[in-house]
Amino acid sequence: MTQLEIACFNSESALIAQKNGADRVELCANMRQGGTTPTFETIKHVRSQLHIDLYVMIRPRGGNFVYSNAEFEKMKNEIRALKKIQINGFVFGILNKDNSINKIQNSELVELAKPFPCTFHRAFDLVLNPLEALEKIIECDFQTILTSGNAPNVNNGMHQLEILVQKSNKRINIMAGGGLRSSNLGYLKSKTKATHFHSSAITDDSEIANAIEIQKLKTILNA
Repeated sequence: MTQLEIACFNSESALIAQKNGADRVELCANMRQGGTTPTFETIKHVRSQLHIDLYVMIRPRGGNFVYSNAEFEKMKNEIRALKKIQINGFVFGILNKDNSINKIQNSELVELAKPFPCTFHRAFDLVLNPLEALEKIIECDFQTILTSGNAPNVNNGMHQLEILVQKSNKRINIMAGGGLRSSNLGYLKSKTKATHFHSSAITDDSEIANAIEIQKLKTILNA
């Protein structure tokens, strides 16, 4: 069964995503930084309005994915707080300085988040050995990897996405995202055999999801 996740950077986009057929929302702040943790107040507000699944980005800042002890503690505290308002999942990813997977810290956050599922975000696209990283992320007990196929976007990473879907062998969901639009979704779905897809559905210079684009994405996935 296919899944469409819409990355939303405000409550307006989250409601547009829900109204136009998205299966779930990934809520973030700071689009220009690639997404950071939204404020607790924003998350509570969006949670109160959504009946579809709500996943929340846990990322204390833009930049790299190597975090200080203080930043790691902040991530843990945010997960503890958000579990109490019944969001549906968390999105994060921690790397070592050599861009390998930090198994210790990721495993600790995944364990802390339970029973809520976790997605390893596009920090994955920075790793030097994707297939080794895939195994480590599975061992950390993530349920999903969001990736553009270790490339700037899904068009460039299509072959790698195909390999990741094959190698994952249904042990973890490979969610294709990064430059995903209705214009390339059909071919991407056919080529990679992925079942999970992620898009901001933003088609202009704003930070607001486009309702028609979400409808097009969903129509393609349902075809």
